[in-house]
Amino acid sequence: MSSVSRLSVNVNAVAMLRNRRDLPWPSVTGLAAIAMEAGAKGITVHPRPDERHIRKTDVFELAELIEDRFPNKELCLEGYPAPDFLKLVEEARPEQVLFVPDDPEQTTSDHGWDFSKDTGVLETAIAATKEWAVTVSLFCDPDPAAPEHAARVGAERIEIYTGPYGGCYDDPARATKELDRIVATAEAARSCGLGVNAGHDLTVENIPALLARAPFIREMSIGHGFAADALIHGFAASVQRFRKAMGEVE
Repeated sequence: MSSVSRLSVNVNAVAMLRNRRDLPWPSVTGLAAIAMEAGAKGITVHPRPDERHIRKTDVFELAELIEDRFPNKELCLEGYPAPDFLKLVEEARPEQVLFVPDDPEQTTSDHGWDFSKDTGVLETAIAATKEWAVTVSLFCDPDPAAPEHAARVGAERIEIYTGPYGGCYDDPARATKELDRIVATAEAARSCGLGVNAGHDLTVENIPALLARAPFIREMSIGHGFAADALIHGFAASVQRFRKAMGEVE
């Protein structure tokens, strides 16, 4: 058992629920604080240009919360490296940024970078971000060829898109094949000297099999699955449930 957590709770769903009304609840910072008090490693948010869930004000409030109350926790900003997003990263100075190749209209991140055409965009964004002392991670498909490209453009970590694996909840044979791809990608990243994160549709049910084969994964960013679990068990209890699935607490 480990006192160090891999769990970064994505609170986009909290913001989306809040935005249904012109009211300050549910509180993004309030529930983020509960998650970190319960043992989460940190908080992840993906502020989109239309602010349909996380707003820029949320980003600064979360950064202030972590600086003031949780100095050993981390804030990760996820987004496409457009000028407005890079400006937000520069101003908020999160511990980590995850660059994703999303179109602004996408409902969620559902594919990794195409390194055959996106190299220039990434090299420019990564160089700027490193000047701000922010760790850079790139969203990658479960493809063993991807980590070498990510390392070449200057990333320090990758986050493997685990959505295809998460979508196999009713198909064990397919889940095994998808898990093989994730593990091969994770091992390739480790061989390239990259840190390995994972995220998308991870649950307390499918995490143990993944970590049994790739125990060196350092972070799991979980939003939808965590929110669904927390609706039943509560934010603090769900942190414990996910950390138990990760083998960190009994």
